[in-house]
Amino acid sequence: MFFVATCNDASKLPPEFARAERFDGVFFVDLPGEKQREDIWGIYTQHYGLDAKQARPDDTNWTGAEIKSCCRLASLLDVPLVQASQNVVPVAVTAGDKIEQLRQWASGRCLSADRAGVYSRSEGVSGGRVRRVMREPGVN
Repeated sequence: MFFVATCNDASKLPPEFARAERFDGVFFVDLPGEKQREDIWGIYTQHYGLDAKQARPDDTNWTGAEIKSCCRLASLLDVPLVQASQNVVPVAVTAGDKIEQLRQWASGRCLSADRAGVYSRSEGVSGGRVRRVMREPGVN
């Protein structure tokens, strides 16, 4: 049997959910990185019939839902994406402190959803992640 569960704040789950063998893995899914956002823009500009080559707003720390909202607004209002973005307030702005708390909590406790291994806060913010690789002493 395969079971998948999601939650917005795993730090609030009871500790018995985190014990060994309860779940095979607990993954931290951060805000989408640059490549992921690019793919999301492609999906929603096509879905809403928008020119995919038009200028886009600064989408640093945007969620997929915020990109969708921007595209939907641009289509509904018949305005460029940059103009539509003036009506989008990212969750990274409205709840940035909570996002940072979740990142801190997940660091060392969860597997990374982006790559193999444990999530580390040092992976970075805003999709500009840096992967640190441990090497055996004397091996370059």
